[in-house]
Amino acid sequence: MERRVLLKKLDKEMRHYRLAARAENPTNELLRMVRKVLRVPMKEMAEKMGIVESALFQMEEREGTGSITLRSLSRMAGAMGCKVVYGVVPLNGKTLEELAEERLWREVLGSGVSGVSGVSGVSGVSGASGVGGAKVTADDKAA
Repeated sequence: MERRVLLKKLDKEMRHYRLAARAENPTNELLRMVRKVLRVPMKEMAEKMGIVESALFQMEEREGTGSITLRSLSRMAGAMGCKVVYGVVPLNGKTLEELAEERLWREVLGSGVSGVSGVSGVSGVSGASGVGGAKVTADDKAA
């Protein structure tokens, strides 16, 4: 699949993850909250997972601190009749396409350039006027 088409497809699929990522810690204790709203007792989950309740409690604690493994997350979700689906999204709510564009401009203009963004135009770069129409000046390279 062509890179540009793949970027657009991933951006579309990850839209909800980007929205969720706006929260400071969007997945903090997510499984514990899901377990509570589904009213799944710890004892039932522990039995389905083949572990003792104290081990399940420790897993929930590790999720809260960000030190749980994907395997443990999946096991916990499965015991509640759910599955884990995760996403990787750029910081600051940007799309993958925007991030890829910024990286391209940094390569073209040099690694010291910051504030490069946008698909239709490049902001923060003197003399740049959009994709394919950028004018690179000596001032740009010195920035």
